[in-house]
Amino acid sequence: MFRAGLLTGTTIALTGGAHELLDDRLGRLDAQVAVAPAELARDEDQLLAWAQGKPELRALVHDSRPSFAQGGTDRLQSSIEEAWIAARAVATGALLAADEPGKLVFVAPAPDAGEHAQAARAALENLSRTLSVEWARFRVTAVTIWPGTATTDEELADLASFLVSEAGGYFTGCRFELGSVSSRGFISAS
Repeated sequence: MFRAGLLTGTTIALTGGAHELLDDRLGRLDAQVAVAPAELARDEDQLLAWAQGKPELRALVHDSRPSFAQGGTDRLQSSIEEAWIAARAVATGALLAADEPGKLVFVAPAPDAGEHAQAARAALENLSRTLSVEWARFRVTAVTIWPGTATTDEELADLASFLVSEAGGYFTGCRFELGSVSSRGFISAS
């Protein structure tokens, strides 16, 4: 689907969730993948130090699905807080001062993930819209992926891979909604 070597010379941070498939997909596109240790999720100072130790870091993919889990008020708040901590630490530690453009990709929970899933999705979309304006002067883009109820991990990995590529830099402040129509996948951006 993607050309070989598409992400050569790009280091991508993965935070927030289980990343085996995305790690593999990005690696096959020749990206260097840096998976942040789970214990740093709520420790901004240590996550910042971790990001500063990766001078070639050019993108962050933060998966909020595991921290949101099955929802509830506490999970809503903590999953959004973890997304903000990851974005701020990686941007401050690597992206804002870089000579190359930076990218932030947030993965929201599915709409049927539990109580307050729609609120979590909207909050992440709002975060990406706000950061796309605030950090535009630093050439940092921000987008959110809204997986559908039937979205596969492969579809998510494909879209995230595209969004961290050079071509994905044309998108900022928007959400990508994954779903299906007549068992054929589609992507809607708004």
